Amino acid sequence: MSDGPNASFLKHLAPLAAREAAAHPPLESLLVDSIESLRRLVFPALRNDGADGDELARRVADGFSTLIAQALATGGSGDARAIAESFFARVATVADALALDVRAAYEGDPAAQGELEIVECYPGVRALFVHRFAHELDGLGVPLLPRMMAEYAHRETGIDIHPSASIGRAVFIDHGTGVVIGQTAVIGDRCRIYQGVTLGAKNFEREADGSMRRNYKRHPTLEDDVVVYAGATILGGDTVIGRGSVVAGGVFLTRSVPAGHVVTGPKLELRMISMGGSI
Repeated sequence: MSDGPNASFLKHLAPLAAREAAAHPPLESLLVDSIESLRRLVFPALRNDGADGDELARRVADGFSTLIAQALATGGSGDARAIAESFFARVATVADALALDVRAAYEGDPAAQGELEIVECYPGVRALFVHRFAHELDGLGVPLLPRMMAEYAHRETGIDIHPSASIGRAVFIDHGTGVVIGQTAVIGDRCRIYQGVTLGAKNFEREADGSMRRNYKRHPTLEDDVVVYAGATILGGDTVIGRGSVVAGGVFLTRSVPAGHVVTGPKLELRMISMGGSI
């Protein structure tokens, strides 16, 4: 992020104590505007309206401070201003992580022409952009808003990432349509994931009273440098894909894989039947 230092957020941050937040969900239109302003702040190549970094920082500070206050009013706890300041203090660090995602996309896709194409057009980069900021808010204990951000990205990209999922650095989600990454999934550095991949739960455990068990690891872990090809399904909180392993397309996997292995499914039998020259 070239010209949006953290101080810019703090000087534009309105006094939240004077705001009255009604107990209703954060405003969708403000959410979208704030996300897109933040995107142009982080990626200066997207600024096509003459807005400078300071003006974008003001819009982001005002938008997200209001959204955080609205979200807390729905049932959360904590000081909205303090949470907003903590969030803004992380923007530069998240921007550095996103730069590595962009580089990973360029290095992982021979069709990529450059940064502008990647940040404007690649759904995986768009989804990771929203996720990384939603994950920060989730970690700060903000209710509802991180999930709203995740669902906005889901609608825009077809990629469904729960905001609590932990995703390492320099990750590339290629094409991305139909990717599902569950709440307790952990993805290491330099992983590549292709379209239609599910990192899901194997089953749903119950408490003694029959209610759904919550707050335990249900989704798999991918260690660093793992590649998961299109259509693979990996399930289970105790399922760990070891470093550098490759999971082939279409594989259905519910057990761990040691580091440095390739996992393939059964070989398909192909048949070619002549159409009798009718074409």
